Amino acid sequence: MNGRPAGPSGPASAAGPSGRADEIRVLIADDEALVRAGFRMLVDSAADLRVVGEACDGIQAPPEHLLDAIRIVARGDALLTPSITRRLIAEFARRPRTAPAADGALAHLTEREYEVLEQVAAGLSNAEIAANLHLSVATIKTHVSRLLSKLHGRDRAQLVVIAYETGVAAPRRLT
Repeated sequence: MNGRPAGPSGPASAAGPSGRADEIRVLIADDEALVRAGFRMLVDSAADLRVVGEACDGIQAPPEHLLDAIRIVARGDALLTPSITRRLIAEFARRPRTAPAADGALAHLTEREYEVLEQVAAGLSNAEIAANLHLSVATIKTHVSRLLSKLHGRDRAQLVVIAYETGVAAPRRLT
């Protein structure tokens, strides 16, 4: 399932044929017909979601979070799984390094927030960070939320970019 609104007629939250302005239109893409059928049943079970199309190829989707993911994308927010975040980091690390930000944005972070930012920049999930720092997942979620607020980030991907731009994270050189 991709994060793009279905159809050429505008944003995902635009009113569909049912006339409901709050209806979220969804395009399901997967190479397995059975998986697509399962997603269709799941999406169609929600009153505010409607499948408007299917494609026979796509990227793996997290089914247990599918409905939340659709709503997040429809709001205009980004949604990245840890595996995609890792690929984003790898791509970002391959690009030429720019000068670090000189604004002192990191000066307002606590030591723990800084540690969490390092781990987010490494592409780790909340559960992985929690295990590494011997904290609960809820505590990590709180730290990530505070990082987003303090660093004026929209999502985890932007935190990764901020971490690289400020020198918190540096590309690893592959030999």
